[in-house]
Amino acid sequence: MIANVPTTILRNLLTNDEFTRKTIPFLKKEYFEGAQRFVFDEILKFVSKYNKLPTPEALSIELDNANLPEQTHIQAHEVVDSIKEPVQDDQSWLLESCEKWCQDRAIYLAIMKSIEIIDGRDEKQTKNALPEILSDALAVSFDTNIGHDYVGNADDRYDFYHTAEEKLPFDLDKFNTITKGGLPKKSLNIALAGTGVGKSLFMCHCAAGALTDGKNVLYLTMEMSEERIAERIDANLFNVPIDQLENLSKKMFDDKVNKISSKTTGQLIIKEYPTGSAHVGHFRALLNELKLKKDFAPDIIFIDYLNICASSRIKGLSGGINTYSLIKSIAEEIRGLAVEFNVPVVSATQTTRSGYGSSDVGLEDTSESFGLPATADLMFALISNEELEGLNQILVKQLKNRYNDPGINKRFIVGVDRARMRLYDVEDSAQNISDSGQDSAPINTFGTREKKDYGDFKV
Repeated sequence: MIANVPTTILRNLLTNDEFTRKTIPFLKKEYFEGAQRFVFDEILKFVSKYNKLPTPEALSIELDNANLPEQTHIQAHEVVDSIKEPVQDDQSWLLESCEKWCQDRAIYLAIMKSIEIIDGRDEKQTKNALPEILSDALAVSFDTNIGHDYVGNADDRYDFYHTAEEKLPFDLDKFNTITKGGLPKKSLNIALAGTGVGKSLFMCHCAAGALTDGKNVLYLTMEMSEERIAERIDANLFNVPIDQLENLSKKMFDDKVNKISSKTTGQLIIKEYPTGSAHVGHFRALLNELKLKKDFAPDIIFIDYLNICASSRIKGLSGGINTYSLIKSIAEEIRGLAVEFNVPVVSATQTTRSGYGSSDVGLEDTSESFGLPATADLMFALISNEELEGLNQILVKQLKNRYNDPGINKRFIVGVDRARMRLYDVEDSAQNISDSGQDSAPINTFGTREKKDYGDFKV
């Protein structure tokens, strides 16, 4: 039965227009063997060029013009003779059988390719490519969805409106308010701030919060070492000033780690890359490797930070490429990664020189490329000055928001405990900022603050 599947597929590709249009985007020439591979290749070329099925006579002529070896030429015509008569097979069975055969062939070919690499017979690829090769093979499936019919799929749309979107909440109330409950999957979210204001502090705090909430967290750093990022998260979760961590005894340190481990089902993986050398290709390979080796799939990804990533499509700034195109390309690739792996991505970018000292940062203060805010789903500025520093506070200003009206809670205050690498909610009286989002709203009177209660995770 299995041996007849490729013949059945070729017959329907030649005689069944509906089947061909549904399956040909997912079929690959290498799935077929011998003369059948050449027959499939000629069918694919004909359909791509003329947008219709070839007749058996046209297919035979194309094979004659293909300059095949004599024996292969004879076998290819024998294949055409065996498939030229249509057979009325059940369409659902056809699609299911074709999909299973493609999956089996993809896995077989991936295993054979892996053996070649392991034996050193492939000079272009190393063993590092094995996770991606096997993952691609395991991911083979038919997507026969051809779009949303506005009238025909109205019921589906109604159900979508009344289904709660899965989001990853913050442990900061104002951020949950502006995002309507947290970050949705398949999104790119950017913090804009000057040097030393708190980009990495914000991401480390959010990573710690997601971990304590039982989420799997992947933190990719191009700026600081893995140990420095872990140190900041330790200060946050241990409730210990960062400069006092080295004074903890081994037993105290282990007790705190074990207490955190006992209260969360999540995992946190921190991976360091050299500045400017890693792009989404590296990130994708890491994600596939983590899935295979550790059965780890992140619920959220932090990238520290976007501007010092590389692009997989644009190689540096050579050949007339400018920073606008480069950074926009990086942002698009990272957002594509978020969609591919169905997770929110959080990253950061620097302000321009003029924006560094500004108390009212705008989108125009994004350094290097305005293509980044054009791509991001959520973008907000973290603003600090001497008065805010004295009050241990940071001003947050919404710059772009696809989840909610950015004019509501356009500016708000969060408390910051830099020693413990934490952010926390402040009292409403400390906000004293109009929710109307008007630029005339006062932003320099903050009142008292109240530290957040971390509950059982205050260790």
